[in-house]
Amino acid sequence: MFKTFSPKLEEIDKDRKWYLVDAENKTVGRLATKIADILRGKNKPTFSPHIDCGDYIVIINADKIKLSGNKWAQKEYIRHSGYPGGIKRETAEKVLQKKPEKILTEAIKGMIPRNRLRTHILSKLKVYAGPNHRQEAQNPEKIEL
Repeated sequence: MFKTFSPKLEEIDKDRKWYLVDAENKTVGRLATKIADILRGKNKPTFSPHIDCGDYIVIINADKIKLSGNKWAQKEYIRHSGYPGGIKRETAEKVLQKKPEKILTEAIKGMIPRNRLRTHILSKLKVYAGPNHRQEAQNPEKIEL
């Protein structure tokens, strides 16, 4: 008889890696799906949906991403203040000018399940607009997605 393997949190914490991803000229959706899988740990044989077993991801050049079609003008990011008439809409073009990291962060956030692990999983994501980042001490391994 085989026993079902269940990873323990202590084993997973020792096994976490840091990855560096360059988002220059990458399509948002295709990049976000691969990053979401690595953040959750679905690329590992020890994946378990009830434990956060993913790795850390550092994304650079988030201001040089691509959107296909006419999405720069048509895609809208919507937020609401909670008050009547408090809805705010911004196109992807305006969001790129103000906060270029937000486009990738929101795309990845939408691909993570909405449960108690979501905030913990997203805390391992670091997104930077330019080529510089603050995680040099962790020696992130550069991967091509």
